[in-house]
Amino acid sequence: MTTSRASIAGLGITDVGKVYGRSATDFAADAVRRAAADAGLAVSDLDGLLVSGGLKRDVTITLANVLGLRDLHLLTEMNAFGATAGAMVSYAAAAVTSGMATAVACVFADAPLKPKESAGKAYTGRSRKPITGLASYSIASGITNANAKYALATRRHMETYGTTSEQLAHIAVAQRSWAAMNPLAQLRDPITIADHQNSRWIAEPLHLLDCCLVSNGGAAVIVTTADRARDLAQPPVDILGWGQGHPGQVAERGSAFGLRTGAAISGPIAMKMAGIIPADVDVVQLYDCYTFTVLITLEDYGFCAKGEGGAFVSDGKLGPAGNFPLNTGGGQLSSYYLWGMTPLSEAVIQARGQAGDRQVTDRGITLVSGNGGVLDHHSTLVLGGA
Repeated sequence: MTTSRASIAGLGITDVGKVYGRSATDFAADAVRRAAADAGLAVSDLDGLLVSGGLKRDVTITLANVLGLRDLHLLTEMNAFGATAGAMVSYAAAAVTSGMATAVACVFADAPLKPKESAGKAYTGRSRKPITGLASYSIASGITNANAKYALATRRHMETYGTTSEQLAHIAVAQRSWAAMNPLAQLRDPITIADHQNSRWIAEPLHLLDCCLVSNGGAAVIVTTADRARDLAQPPVDILGWGQGHPGQVAERGSAFGLRTGAAISGPIAMKMAGIIPADVDVVQLYDCYTFTVLITLEDYGFCAKGEGGAFVSDGKLGPAGNFPLNTGGGQLSSYYLWGMTPLSEAVIQARGQAGDRQVTDRGITLVSGNGGVLDHHSTLVLGGA
């Protein structure tokens, strides 16, 4: 295994969930301050800031002014949607190992929830560019949001490989079992396969319990060199490998939409850099905007053969009593939704050995995924435990 020269030295998570009266910028600044304090650094010690943007979010590179940062060596706003967190960490690692910067904060925050409004309305007010010509065909057909598009991807997998809704239910049930032990989780009451099957349709074949939460809040990590991290306040989490994958496929006949994701590209790159194979991974933290995203990512990383994801997740191995710890904080399905910072934050907590009742025993190697758009972008990180 190669030796990492960059580490995650700080983690900051704000209050998350139905937290009102705060802007996304406020959450972002809070998260960065918490991450710096967690590492034993002052905010003024930071000389790099990477901000996760997209969807007209409040948080931009003006966050640097809010934090009072001056003379930065690295400052940019990035957007690969849910894949951004992993991409930010990889760029931060490259920056600190090359000498471009010494301590880089990577942050995501959002505040879509409003008092007395349903979670379903959280993103409906986002402004979008007008779509004309042939590109408007899907809108005219009623495919107006991510739920419908992921439903199409899920149905494609079901029709091709025989994947079932009951198999997806096992993912939701396992992650809720983990969330029950996570004090930060929004949803902690146990659920059953029957609960999943009886939950209302969102976009068939996706039930309510197949879909992620909506959350207000923010999270940030501090990346520095491995040598420096070992002298700071927290157990360092080494960044052993990283990769990105952007397949560029479209939802049309002949494409692999719903059958293959960017994980098939980024996973091998990250694992090769880290000098590992799938069998070496101890803990898996996957982007889970939908249960289906978990299933297809497992296939594309090589934890099971293509088309066998349904059987792989259905034998109980994913939950606290199983031998394949996955999304051990409850993920975006049950814990909180902070884009790619959700799996990344839990990866750091587990790798440090600070997960309390849900702490896994073997934490030497953690694989973290980020998924952006509708299976359009993917990032992978391989992290080493303390």
